[in-house]
Amino acid sequence: MNPHLGIGAAAENRDALPYVPPPAGRPVREPLAQPRFATKYRIAATIALLLSAASLGIWWSLSGDASVRYETAPVAIGDVARDVNATGSVNPELTIIVGTYVSGVIQELSCDYNTQVKRGQTCARIDPRPYQSIVDQAKASLAIAKAQLDKDKASLIYAKANLERLATLVKTSAVSEDAYDNAKNVYDQALAQITFDEATIQHREAVLAAAQVNLDYTNIISPVDGTVVSRAVTMGQTVAASFQTPTLFLIATDLTRMQVDANVSESDIGGIKNGDKATFTVDAYPKRLFEGTVTQVRQSPQTVQNVITYDVVVSVNNPDLALKPGLTAATRIIIDRRSGVLRVPNQALRYVPTGTALGNTKQARVWVLRDGSPVPVQVAVGLDDDEFTEIVQGDLKVNDRVIVAEARNSAKARSGVPPPRL
Repeated sequence: MNPHLGIGAAAENRDALPYVPPPAGRPVREPLAQPRFATKYRIAATIALLLSAASLGIWWSLSGDASVRYETAPVAIGDVARDVNATGSVNPELTIIVGTYVSGVIQELSCDYNTQVKRGQTCARIDPRPYQSIVDQAKASLAIAKAQLDKDKASLIYAKANLERLATLVKTSAVSEDAYDNAKNVYDQALAQITFDEATIQHREAVLAAAQVNLDYTNIISPVDGTVVSRAVTMGQTVAASFQTPTLFLIATDLTRMQVDANVSESDIGGIKNGDKATFTVDAYPKRLFEGTVTQVRQSPQTVQNVITYDVVVSVNNPDLALKPGLTAATRIIIDRRSGVLRVPNQALRYVPTGTALGNTKQARVWVLRDGSPVPVQVAVGLDDDEFTEIVQGDLKVNDRVIVAEARNSAKARSGVPPPRL
């Protein structure tokens, strides 16, 4: 039997004993938990490492190895134009409204859409029979008045002869003075009747003339040479002219001369004047640019939904009849223009290099790329539009490259140099 070992000897020889794995199924004893200060140390070390990595990344991105790429545009000679945009409609310069003065039934129609008419040509006819009967009555009344005049003239002749005869007899006392006075009265009445008959004839002639005018108005004629652009009546239709003249036809005098009635807002109307050049497009010909001239700036304001606009008339030639009445025109009116001037893009006047402090000077400045570096140039500007600005004075010449924008790129990233390892 092995001798019994003491407690002290067992403790001393514990490390010398061979390791015996625990039997299957028995739980393994976990090691003792580490102290808290060790866990806090590891967390602090991790945070410090992350901060170092972030600082190094920021330093790497902002290091002097980052390059700047400038976007430039050339200084050139060209045109600078200030304009006003407006929308309007295409209309003939003069459109005649043809109506009717009398009422009745349309008996004939000889004009239709697009009919070329001459001045005095009959386009329609209203049934003339009611007005013809009035003319006939007026003629008969005139004839009666004239016959009455002839009768009264005969009575006047007799009254005059009777008066002369009694004037001779009254001197010899063959007749009484009362008979002479009566004959004198008859003669004066016959003379007055002649004047009355003549006035009656003039009145009947005026009535006949008015009836004839109404009869003539049954023929609807064209007052001008032109083209019928609208017809509002049909055969057999009854038109009534009791309160207002109904419109039968619209006749455009000359379709080779058109105008655009552009609606210009009140904020832009101040710069527009007669003689300004204008261009416009219509949806019917989207690739064609029409040119015209401002011929009238109408003083009458138009208010639509509390928006005030003014009618600006732009005249345009239409020799090929491409423009048709009613087309919608997108109009551009040029209110000022400079031709053959030194100009730069508007972006060049707004560009400032990154990190450059702006001074208190109010003078315009552009940056010119010279020898690969931006150089500021003081300039005096003139007319500007939505794209270019006129350069009146400054150290600029044609083909100088003005900077309009910039872009920063990392040189190390482009050259393939890897960032430092943390």
